[in-house]
Amino acid sequence: MRISKLMLIIFSALLGCAEQGRTVKSVGDYKAEAAAVVVAYDVQNSKELVGDDSVIFVDVREGEEISRSGKIEGAVHVPRGVLEFYIDPNSSLHMDIFSSGKKLIFYCQSGGRSVLAAKLALDMGIPDAAHLEGGFKAWVEADGATTP
Repeated sequence: MRISKLMLIIFSALLGCAEQGRTVKSVGDYKAEAAAVVVAYDVQNSKELVGDDSVIFVDVREGEEISRSGKIEGAVHVPRGVLEFYIDPNSSLHMDIFSSGKKLIFYCQSGGRSVLAAKLALDMGIPDAAHLEGGFKAWVEADGATTP
């Protein structure tokens, strides 16, 4: 019994020491790392790419966001939460756009989720993934074409 208590005390002390050296990575850290490697398209350059057959806009917002405000004309909706499954060619959810060889421009409401999505796509082997700087909000403010 005494040995069990001693072992518990030692284990707790070691666990506490290990956790003291751990730092929590913030969303800002992840976004900064992604922004360092992801190409960002501004709205004006992106507007010129609508209708270009070599480019696909990928909306990573949630369905309710799209229902409220629409999306970029011609964009494909792929929620950020399941993006990995749609990119992976071995997944039953795989979408052909992710193996099309086309430029993929990800966007969300303001640019945070889309830069992370584009970084994920790059990490998973999509060579031409980028994101829309400022997101859908900037697109609408610049009178970009939308559909309900």
